[in-house]
Amino acid sequence: MIATATNQKLNNLRPLIALLIMCLAISLLSDKFLTVNNGWNILRQISVNICISVGMTLVILTRGIDLSVGSILAFAGAIGAGLLKFGIDLPSQNINIGFTLLGGILGALAVGGFLGWFNGLTITRFKAPAFVVTLAMLTMARGFTMLYTEGFPINGLGEKFGYIGTGWFLGVPFPVWITLVVVLIAVFITNKTPLGRYIYAIGGNENAAHLSGINTKRVKMIVYTISGITAALGGLMVTSRLDSAQPNAGLSYELDAIAAVVIGGTSLSGGKGSIWGTVLGAVIIGVLNNGLVLLNVSPFWQQVVKGAVILLAVIMDKTNKE
Repeated sequence: MIATATNQKLNNLRPLIALLIMCLAISLLSDKFLTVNNGWNILRQISVNICISVGMTLVILTRGIDLSVGSILAFAGAIGAGLLKFGIDLPSQNINIGFTLLGGILGALAVGGFLGWFNGLTITRFKAPAFVVTLAMLTMARGFTMLYTEGFPINGLGEKFGYIGTGWFLGVPFPVWITLVVVLIAVFITNKTPLGRYIYAIGGNENAAHLSGINTKRVKMIVYTISGITAALGGLMVTSRLDSAQPNAGLSYELDAIAAVVIGGTSLSGGKGSIWGTVLGAVIIGVLNNGLVLLNVSPFWQQVVKGAVILLAVIMDKTNKE
């Protein structure tokens, strides 16, 4: 029993140990790494991935997967930008409905939530594999983005909207504050609410959870809706930072999110993991990306290294269960 508990603690500490070793190695190879500006740069860059990864964590805890978050990010960002810049035209009445900053933000979040809800509805109603459903949504949402933007970026969104992605509050980048709020809400849900207990129960044994009276379909729909909302929030931050809604935004973001979740210790088999672990995983991904750039590593090799890290995390997850 003691040996098992000790091994479990060591397994939980692996991501933190890996992060410390990585920081030490990069700091020895680059004098630009351990600087205040670079630290803020890393935090600002990982804010989007953490937001997306929080929603992904809840999905994976239920033994699901969401491959559509990158495309939802792009579509929601485009919708938010479009509402702010152009509003909504009603040709039949020759009226244009303008949107305030809050209206544009809520519109983007609503679109993300709806697409996530649709994912959950399709998965639960038709008992379809989450992999296939969200893969289909990945393609559909990207197509919706191209149709809405006609393949062109939406630029010039204003200083107020730009504050979301580039502003500072109390000496800290505003995206970091947004991410902190998202993380704290998710931690509260998973640790202090019945919904959190249901999520872990479904991931551990969905049939047993259903027999114990848990509405597993509703919980899954809520989880995928949250994933869509967090992806949309990431889309708003990306669009704000660039002052432009890019039709190709969010490409491969789902891979970074899954990597952060797995590296952070959440099991792909569901029922095991934590939000804080995912945050640590996202930090590891962010530090790795930043370090490779500072060391002038080829972008092609960066992809190879990131893929190897994900593969190693998956192998470790399987090894721990055995």
